[in-house]
Amino acid sequence: MQRRILYAMNELKLDASAKPRKSAAVVGDVLGKLHPHGDQSVYDALVRMAQDFSLRYPLIDGQGNFGSRDGDGAAAMRYTEARLTPISQLLLDEIDMGTVDFQPNYDGSTEEPKLLPSRLPFVLLNGASGIAVGLATEIPPHNLREVAKAAVAMIRQPNISHANLMTYIPGPDFPGGGQIITPPSTIAEMYQVGRGSLKVRARWKIEDLARGQWQAVITELPPGTSTQKVLEEIEEITNPKLKVGKKSLTPEQLNQKQSLLALLDTVRDESGREAAVRLVFEPKSKNQDRTEFMNSLLAQTSLETSSSINLVMIGNDGRPRQKGIGDILREWITFRFLTITRRTQYRLQKVEDRIHILEGREAVLLNIDKVIKIIRESDEPKSALITAFKLSDRQAEDILEIRLRQLARLEAIKIQQELDTLRTEQGTLQDLLKNPASMTKLVIKEIEADAKQFGDDRRTVIEEAEKAVIEQRIVDEPVTVIMSQKGWVRARTGHGHEASQFTFKAGDNLYATFECRTVDNLLAFGSNGRVYSVPVSALPNARGDGAPITTLVDLASGTSLLHYFAGPADIPLFLATDAGYGFMTKVGDMLSRVKGGKSFITLDETARPLVPNQIPEHASAIACLSEKGRLLVFGIDDVKTLSSGGRGVALMDLAEGEKLLSAQAITQQGVIIHGVSRGKPKDEVVTASALQTFIGKRARKGKLFDAKLNAFALSPRP
Repeated sequence: MQRRILYAMNELKLDASAKPRKSAAVVGDVLGKLHPHGDQSVYDALVRMAQDFSLRYPLIDGQGNFGSRDGDGAAAMRYTEARLTPISQLLLDEIDMGTVDFQPNYDGSTEEPKLLPSRLPFVLLNGASGIAVGLATEIPPHNLREVAKAAVAMIRQPNISHANLMTYIPGPDFPGGGQIITPPSTIAEMYQVGRGSLKVRARWKIEDLARGQWQAVITELPPGTSTQKVLEEIEEITNPKLKVGKKSLTPEQLNQKQSLLALLDTVRDESGREAAVRLVFEPKSKNQDRTEFMNSLLAQTSLETSSSINLVMIGNDGRPRQKGIGDILREWITFRFLTITRRTQYRLQKVEDRIHILEGREAVLLNIDKVIKIIRESDEPKSALITAFKLSDRQAEDILEIRLRQLARLEAIKIQQELDTLRTEQGTLQDLLKNPASMTKLVIKEIEADAKQFGDDRRTVIEEAEKAVIEQRIVDEPVTVIMSQKGWVRARTGHGHEASQFTFKAGDNLYATFECRTVDNLLAFGSNGRVYSVPVSALPNARGDGAPITTLVDLASGTSLLHYFAGPADIPLFLATDAGYGFMTKVGDMLSRVKGGKSFITLDETARPLVPNQIPEHASAIACLSEKGRLLVFGIDDVKTLSSGGRGVALMDLAEGEKLLSAQAITQQGVIIHGVSRGKPKDEVVTASALQTFIGKRARKGKLFDAKLNAFALSPRP
């Protein structure tokens, strides 16, 4: 659609020097000749190409209201006017020089170009965003000078490395500026594979006022963010609405409201003609820490956001696929060489045709009277001229088409001068087609000339920084987490509490207590393999029965919480499933900032996680107990450590339909087997020497422990 709009405007002679024309006229011309679809879709595309906050290099010069970055729509097409911008000539200037193929329009009444002969890779300059036929693309805009330098470097050095290429194009250059805080090494990796996500934040300055007061002023915003959006987000935090199905504000909403109101006094939008973006934030107190103030705003609003990179495009082969930045540039360079070759061939044909005509005129120049006599007396003057002067059919046709008064003005000097000029140009054009070095030199020269004419400075700063997070100061003190069997949780200050003193709701009992600290986290293990984390500092106090943990996490439908653990991030845990798989990890590896938890344990269709257990400091082996009472012990070194989670390794060979009951990391002290004998609970202590009988290789069946004991669990011996 954009190609058709630009081509239609070019045909209407609406270049940068022309008088602007009503947008409705342009839209009507596009609809009537090229694009028989809705007029609003065409106008929306035209408007976007005129917005300097949407495109890095606008292609249309719009007169009138073409919308704003705050989401205000453009005026109706009958009110606005449009013409092409000077930079659009890079797309259109060579279109009538045989550079691209044309195809019939929808009704065959005219033709339209299949492509535009782009003198620079506009797919990188202005980017692209959209989805079609199941494929999405998100190409960010880039700086013209940087892209031009990278293209020249690749032409001179076709096998340039990706690292060297990234020195020319360090990253996107957004129309609204902003600051990219993603590390350059990470950006380089994204550009190599063609996919990733950047972190972009606003740019601001601190203005000092009278009596020590100060204010923070936002001057540049990240892509997709407007001042109106930021104001709405702040309003939503400071005046939160009840969530669906809730009778009161959630603790998270209250915490956000209190923390922001404690920092922020007022916010106002002072954007206008003098400053496209000027968003002013006044702190509650002049003594407020400025870094903490801005970090809080960045973390809770769109002043810091993510920008996707998905370099999917249709290449020279006509097929869409994901490409790296080098592949895109390489394909455009190939296209540019082909375009200039076609342009040169087209011009050479025109030059040779003109030379041919002038040579015919030169041949008859001194015999004008004879020419006139032949035309007057011959029945077929064309054939007579060809015979008399040895002309070609084309030359004879030209002589016959010349008016009588022009014959007298045929001057030998003028014809010879034009022939000399054309023959010089002919030699230059032939050299371009025959000599690759000459062609390369011309391509580079044109790229550098365009970069000099239309290039500008980079707007977006690339400066690595940490992602903004709200720092909540938590007093580090001992606390005991009390977890009930039905999932009610509370925290009691201090350690050493008697478990018998805790009371629960009717029908509920103690699951476990965890002595930890307020800076630690509580983990909840779901039946779907997800692990949910809740900061211990966010748990309710122990004055009542606590609160259901399901109110603190977003549990997936059809999922239940099976097991819990609380402790520091560096505590190693051994995780296993009843399907006989397991691995080692750390508490910190399972933490997640989102309430929906983290997918961590890979489960088979009917498998379920077993109770997680802390790995003792001097653990040397893994003990596994099967449903049929078989016991297997093997070295702990045979088990992998997976920081990103997964299935783990096979721990024990289970019979069909058999489950693994318990798997524990143990020390040289041995284990305790818990079971039932003759209807009564019974614990069997197995010393290290007695365990020798059950030592084997990982993933073996093990040996039956005691046929008389109906075992159901094991634990390390203290």
